[in-house]
Amino acid sequence: MNTTNLTHWNDFKATLQQHPDLTLQFQYATGQRVDASYHITEIKQAAIVSVDCGGVMNSWTEIIVQLWEPAVKESERAMQVHKALAIINLVEKSLTLNPSGVVKIEFGNSAFDTRQMYPGNITIEGENLVVNLTPDFTQCKAMSRGESCGVPETEKPKIQLFNSANSGQYCTPGSGCC
Repeated sequence: MNTTNLTHWNDFKATLQQHPDLTLQFQYATGQRVDASYHITEIKQAAIVSVDCGGVMNSWTEIIVQLWEPAVKESERAMQVHKALAIINLVEKSLTLNPSGVVKIEFGNSAFDTRQMYPGNITIEGENLVVNLTPDFTQCKAMSRGESCGVPETEKPKIQLFNSANSGQYCTPGSGCC
């Protein structure tokens, strides 16, 4: 994923504020939307500090909006954007959210394993503001910087492999081959 295209909290919130009277929908797979009776159960802020395989320290903040589908359908129509904004305002009274934090939407149901996804395109479809979610995936930061992953070639330990199947020898405890 091109990390320059990630949605930041201030942009996500501003998009919602532009469309308070629309219905807020989340599409997690092609043709699959979070059920209309979903709830925003919590908004989490996570400070991430890591050291990647190239030995470089990285840090960023994630704002995670958790969605939950109740087992029993409660509504035929998803919440309106202004209700989502009211929840955001309630959260922000207690927790100052980093405006540059990367937004992730956390969702799962009985047919879709819970995961955190990025808001991709946000489109207007009739009376709906549809947030199209894209999957998160692992990546190698060192390789994205044009470096090798992990220990430089000159420092990698060399080991000698021994194939005991071809020699008729067997590995025994203490022999040094296993």
